[in-house]
Amino acid sequence: MKIFKTLILLFIVLNGYSQQKAKSTVAASNPARPKLVVGLVVDQMRWDYLYRYASRYGEGGFKRLLKEGFSCENAHIGYATTQTACGHASIYTGSVPAINGITANNWIEQNSGYDMYCTEDTTVNTVGSTSDAGKMSPKNLLSSTIGDELKLATNFRSKVIGIALKDRGGILPAGHSANAAYWFDDLTGSWISSTYYMQDLPAWVKTFNSQKLVDKYLTQDWNTLYPINTYVQSSVDDNKYEGKFKGEAKPVFPHQIPQIKGSDFNTIRNTPFANTLTLDFAKATIKEEKLGADDITDLLAVSLSSTDYIGHQFGPNSIEIEDTYLRLDKDLAVFLTYLDNTVGKGNYTFFLSADHGAAHNPNFLIDNKINAGYFNTKNISKQLNELLLNKYQAKGLIRAITNYQVNFNYQAIEASKIDIDDLKKDCINFLKKQEGVSFVVDLSNVNEGAVPAKLREKIINAYHIKRSGELQIVLDPAWFQGYGITGTSHGVWNPYDTHIPMVFMGWGIKQGISNRTVSMSDIAPTLSALLRIQEPNGNIGDVVTEALK
Repeated sequence: MKIFKTLILLFIVLNGYSQQKAKSTVAASNPARPKLVVGLVVDQMRWDYLYRYASRYGEGGFKRLLKEGFSCENAHIGYATTQTACGHASIYTGSVPAINGITANNWIEQNSGYDMYCTEDTTVNTVGSTSDAGKMSPKNLLSSTIGDELKLATNFRSKVIGIALKDRGGILPAGHSANAAYWFDDLTGSWISSTYYMQDLPAWVKTFNSQKLVDKYLTQDWNTLYPINTYVQSSVDDNKYEGKFKGEAKPVFPHQIPQIKGSDFNTIRNTPFANTLTLDFAKATIKEEKLGADDITDLLAVSLSSTDYIGHQFGPNSIEIEDTYLRLDKDLAVFLTYLDNTVGKGNYTFFLSADHGAAHNPNFLIDNKINAGYFNTKNISKQLNELLLNKYQAKGLIRAITNYQVNFNYQAIEASKIDIDDLKKDCINFLKKQEGVSFVVDLSNVNEGAVPAKLREKIINAYHIKRSGELQIVLDPAWFQGYGITGTSHGVWNPYDTHIPMVFMGWGIKQGISNRTVSMSDIAPTLSALLRIQEPNGNIGDVVTEALK
């Protein structure tokens, strides 16, 4: 009897061990993950916007992210060409233009001289419109994205979707294997896609477009959210540093959108209402595509583009920018609440970042006794070609100065049998004498230049041999290339263009803050670690370990 009881006890113990081992095996094969990852990239959002208007933010938007999430306060872009396409690509690839190939919004293909747009693809067609705005795809992106790696890790069961007004803001983050990317069509005022992803828009997208929400937003004036005299963080409304809407007498509130909008829907881009429209569509995407509805992690990449258009037109010190971020704070609160109510609070991981920042208007700085200026690349390029023509008796040796780089016409150089090193020396000697120029760097010999090490690294990270010029022009701080005197721009290595927000919140994220220097490229590997998947194949970023539970 005692032996029998012992055998029964042994069976129970062994059975329990077997079940526990089976549970462990299942747990190991099904790693814990959030139901949904949502990335929100705010185009042209300087890091200081998190705090500049903080006294006027509500509790549910930016303040909630900082209170509940983990903020990397010293996050920077690690390359020199701070443009929209580069930023979106680098965030989601964990890489830099030298590796992922997205060296600018437009670049010159060095072998052919062709002016390439970052998401241009002549092999595909528009879906959802008769315009050519849909002839786009991620084919120019050379490396994988976090979305691609998530798809690979789940045997393509995860859904990955990108959304932005700008095609590049939706396409590049979504990656190569995305289920869809959508962007805004000025001709129809609808969300469109391309045949790279689908042959026809889903029925729910057609239904959303049929609501013509854009009409609602374009039939109202843009006035300040609060009394205009309370916008103390901005310059006076009527000033010479801001650009007007076409048809306006002055760049002042209220902006009478119904009176100044054109025959298409382009005007919506330069209003904060486009942010609301984009997030409306993002919410519909979550609902209709059932993102985060099962145990297979999905990814939604959203980019808000109108902040960039408004920034270019009015500049960082404008009431328009302040009002845009106060409105965005409210939109963000609504969007986060929607995620709480649909996916479930604690079931999703959210991150906020930006593709680049922006400089103050140079004339605004000059008037406030701060060094600044404009570098007119068209005039400089013309003068340089005239100089070279006189010396070499050959026309058009310089194709263009774009992205602060000098692009050579190799066919003309070869035909005239000109020594390219001599040509470089002539260009460098001319350019370094121009006002506002700090350095002129030979991109094939970067380490030979007397350039600070951190700046040298950013120049190298931006250089791709087939998509970059021969020489890099580095301007003095607060100088940028431009031809107008209003608004602002971006595209250089300085902190106003490279210091960006990086805030994580939600599943798997600690609450906290760090002033350790991190990179834009660290977002993708941090998400990879969180999701327990392989990092993108061009990744050079590091995991922000202190942000993870």
